[in-house]
Amino acid sequence: MKQARGADCVEETYGPGQIQRRGFVKGAVGVAGFAAAAAVLAACAENEVLTPDDAGAAPQDPADTAGTSFAGPQINWDMATSWPESLVTLYGAAQFFAQKVSELTGGAFKITPKPAGEPIGALEVLPAVRDLEVDMGHSAAYYHVDLSPVQQFGTTVPFGLTQRQQNAWLYHAGGLKMLNDFYADEHQIITFPAGSTGCQMGGWFTKEVKTETDLHGLRMRIPGLAGQVLENLGGEQVDLGAGDIRDAIQRGEIDSAEFVGPTDDLILGLDEFDGQLYYYHPGWWEPGATLEVQISFERWNELPPYYQSVVEIAAMATNINTVAHYDYRNQIDLRHIQQFAVIREFSPELMRAFKAETENVLNGLAGEDPQFGAIFEPWRSFRDSISVWHGLAERSFLSQQSTIWI
Repeated sequence: MKQARGADCVEETYGPGQIQRRGFVKGAVGVAGFAAAAAVLAACAENEVLTPDDAGAAPQDPADTAGTSFAGPQINWDMATSWPESLVTLYGAAQFFAQKVSELTGGAFKITPKPAGEPIGALEVLPAVRDLEVDMGHSAAYYHVDLSPVQQFGTTVPFGLTQRQQNAWLYHAGGLKMLNDFYADEHQIITFPAGSTGCQMGGWFTKEVKTETDLHGLRMRIPGLAGQVLENLGGEQVDLGAGDIRDAIQRGEIDSAEFVGPTDDLILGLDEFDGQLYYYHPGWWEPGATLEVQISFERWNELPPYYQSVVEIAAMATNINTVAHYDYRNQIDLRHIQQFAVIREFSPELMRAFKAETENVLNGLAGEDPQFGAIFEPWRSFRDSISVWHGLAERSFLSQQSTIWI
């Protein structure tokens, strides 16, 4: 480790199979501290040491800082995404991330998001990043559980963590470090949480599903390990990008599909099936889905250290902003869906079956795959512990709120 560019900045350099990153020793980096973080980065670029007054000062316009505080190189990257441009929150997360990176470098580091299929397919982003076909990606890790079931942890685990719990696990319980150790060994990439959806809906069905028997032969667009759970219960998993869901239902190629929730489902055109589909909840397989920025080590190592810190900061901002936008939009768009959709809750019988088979799948993978097991055991311990805490405070408050105030 070596000290670089001022007392608040530390540059840590690691080889392949490890994480190379830029950290702040004294300054806390969080979304609420962007002005201070930007000032710290500026000082790192100019080899200055900040005083507390400097760090708390109002941020300058990026255009004003481009030729002064930020003297770094001009870098232009393309970012493949898994989202069609129409999905304003998901594709918007990639755009928000790129905007923050540009702002925090005075316009010197420019990232251009690319919609799914231009030219990287929605479900091919991670391999494209790994193989250096694109500079970076914005995607969901669980699209690639075919490569390793460990990928599931990067997004969400069925009957796992809510969004707040997922963030606690990633940022403070060692989750992100465990994942990046895996990514480094497996794909030679580094990732940062950069967007989240909150708890999702359970999807659209062409028929009612009440018992396990109703799942037999059911063809469903569903991602990750939840598809294995469905298949073990007699259904069939179908992999589709978001833009293909409506047409697949229309052509009768699938009987059910999930994506995120009201806002995205309306954008995808699922309201065209007015009164013909049942809208189920909850999305037990996605209680708190996380998206991520993915960068190969080769590209990551090309970045100046303070640009690396900018990526971390912008990703954290995106992580918070995205779920906030979903919470804002979904409650509005749900009111529209309630006017035409038949909304159903999964029956207790189905939920018990889903939960039991999920545990079977997870325990089986932990026994078969050492990499999965090494993360699963501490993850499960954290899940069980935080569920007690949230069950004590959060659940009782929400249940009282729903029965008394609404």
